[in-house]
Amino acid sequence: MSRKVLSLLLVVVVIGFFVVQNYAQDKEFKYIGSAKCKMCHSSKKSGEAYKIWESSAHSKAYQTLASDESKAIAAKMGIEDPQKSDKCLTCHVTGFGKPASMFEASFSQDEGVGCEACHGPGSEYKSMKVMKDLYAGTAKAADYGLVMPTEETCKTCHNEKSPTFKGFDFAKYSEMIAHPVPKE
Repeated sequence: MSRKVLSLLLVVVVIGFFVVQNYAQDKEFKYIGSAKCKMCHSSKKSGEAYKIWESSAHSKAYQTLASDESKAIAAKMGIEDPQKSDKCLTCHVTGFGKPASMFEASFSQDEGVGCEACHGPGSEYKSMKVMKDLYAGTAKAADYGLVMPTEETCKTCHNEKSPTFKGFDFAKYSEMIAHPVPKE
């Protein structure tokens, strides 16, 4: 093989590598809604993540804004309807403020703070094949938009800006919503 052909082949391989890398980084991941997560994350084998979320205050975050207590808090802040206020919806609805193009038809803001508020938009990591690859360690979570939440993730909402903030103990509260996948 000539040196020119070998050099050209090397250039094509390097460019291909960067195109694939940039594709994963530039991909617009979309919100699909927690109902899509339910299909695979309801069983004991999967850690019953959906059931844990469904019974949590996160799943009721949007509905909470319709309560008399929330309306009273909002009124003190000069907010007429907390279910329509950017100040409230930012933390009470997954993905609030993101472009409409980032939401699939299956998404509903009525879910409140859904799975994707903590784990990122699920359009690319929702498939069984991708999830198996992620658990096997043969795929990188970030390439598919999957976020592994940290204390900082939680503190984007659980902070002093919230009118009901009474402190945030990450260890305590993360344990309340923990949903690890059991080891086989």
